[in-house]
Amino acid sequence: MTEQFEVRLAADARDLAAAQRLRYAVFVEEMGSDGPLVDHAARLERDAFDDLCDHLLLIDRSRDAAALEDVVGVYRLLPGDRLAPGQRFYSEGEYDLGCLRASGRRLLELGRSCVHPDHRGGAAMVLIWNRLADYVLERGLEVMFGTASFPGTDVAALAQPLSWLAHHHRAPEGLRAHVLPPQGVEMAMLPPEALDRRAAMQATPALIKAYLRLGGVVGDGAFVDHAFNTTDVLLVIDTAQMSLKHRDYYVRRHGETT
Repeated sequence: MTEQFEVRLAADARDLAAAQRLRYAVFVEEMGSDGPLVDHAARLERDAFDDLCDHLLLIDRSRDAAALEDVVGVYRLLPGDRLAPGQRFYSEGEYDLGCLRASGRRLLELGRSCVHPDHRGGAAMVLIWNRLADYVLERGLEVMFGTASFPGTDVAALAQPLSWLAHHHRAPEGLRAHVLPPQGVEMAMLPPEALDRRAAMQATPALIKAYLRLGGVVGDGAFVDHAFNTTDVLLVIDTAQMSLKHRDYYVRRHGETT
């Protein structure tokens, strides 16, 4: 990591507000999302889950911290053992997670991942993923999951990538969460012989492709989220598999072990 950047968990209310400011810029201003707790006057994207979660931050020390502009990457993390009886994961507003909860494995929900436009396509996600891998190992977490989004709610326009995921990256039955009605839709809109891998991958967001490289698989069905102006899929990653693939990827990229 260069001296310009730091990756750590949010430590206080200022850190959280800086994360919410970045989320506002990406999700509200860029993607057209909204929600009941979004503070448009202060430009903060917030929801009821923020206080339960850890917030992993990529901080650019060259940017103005006082103006909440220093956080350039965010991941929201919710370990399953933090939920009290009766509390739910964010994803349970879109998917039935009964199979994951019944697996007996230690769960981690990922969410609200975003990167400032100036840092996309560079080392930002590598830095964040390195720290995320440490977080997983330190806590003995076994299964990561969370919704990941395609922009827009025109499902027909997403037929190629959604069908590719359904046919080639479907989760095993024991980890296959099912989308909830009435906003859940079938993903396998096209038969396998009608798929174009190149077109499907070109239409798939970089974050989803990163999950797939780490062994990610998808649940059944996509969720059309009109409030967020997205079409969501549920990604599930076995962290033992992720750790091996993450190490191999890191060695190839940097020529050394972590």
